[in-house]
Amino acid sequence: MLTNATFLKGLAIQATDGTIGKVEDLYFDDENWAIRYLIVDTGNWLEGRQVLISPHSVKHVDWNARRLDVSITKKQVEQSPDIDTHKPISRRHESEYFGYYGYPYYWGGPYLWGPDYYPSGPLLGPDSSSKAYSQANSKEDSHLRSTQAITGYHVEASDGEIGHLDGFIVDDKDWAIRYIEVATRDWLPGKKVLLSPEWIDRVSWADTNVYVGLSKQAIKSAPEYLVSRPLTRAFETELHDHYGRPPYWSHVSEHAIGFALST
Repeated sequence: MLTNATFLKGLAIQATDGTIGKVEDLYFDDENWAIRYLIVDTGNWLEGRQVLISPHSVKHVDWNARRLDVSITKKQVEQSPDIDTHKPISRRHESEYFGYYGYPYYWGGPYLWGPDYYPSGPLLGPDSSSKAYSQANSKEDSHLRSTQAITGYHVEASDGEIGHLDGFIVDDKDWAIRYIEVATRDWLPGKKVLLSPEWIDRVSWADTNVYVGLSKQAIKSAPEYLVSRPLTRAFETELHDHYGRPPYWSHVSEHAIGFALST
């Protein structure tokens, strides 16, 4: 199911034995554009400490109750590695986190989530990950970005600025960011459009600019995105047809088939 990331923020995180806190922000991987962590404010429970929750632990999202159920306990969260979410998170910190919960490294395989295309819970016992592998990769740069921090970046078409990044559309099955939401109010008053991360040429983190290989005219005539309407496959098909780009779901099917044949 596709959902606007705005609706994820504020969701209560329900552990197997009680409430952990509420989603405050999201960390995504700027290489694969996948949500790697939910940043959760624990409120008074852990004296305002923020913790990271991986999609590996997500069991169910109840949109009506505004609740996200996870397969971990409050004690596990309380004793999890302390990570300062106000500072860049290193690969070493991620390795410690994944080792603690027994999750497979998402950077350790051919698919979006390492050995699998979908986050599938702990595949390893706690701390059973290879220490040699962890040490070998702990010096690599982590490619995590806050969705809150990147919101507002200028979006540049091939022939000029078209607006600014105003949000994200997330697939809550594989937790990939399927689209960025672009507000064009300075150029096309009131209109919002969706662009796939696959159509982004590059992002200048220093200049806070996102560059896409599409013309202003192509974007001007694109189907309008309305937050109040459900994002249907028919709309997505119309969007991809408009830009002449292959749909992402054909890639997902290929990955899923390939993974099934290899297991």
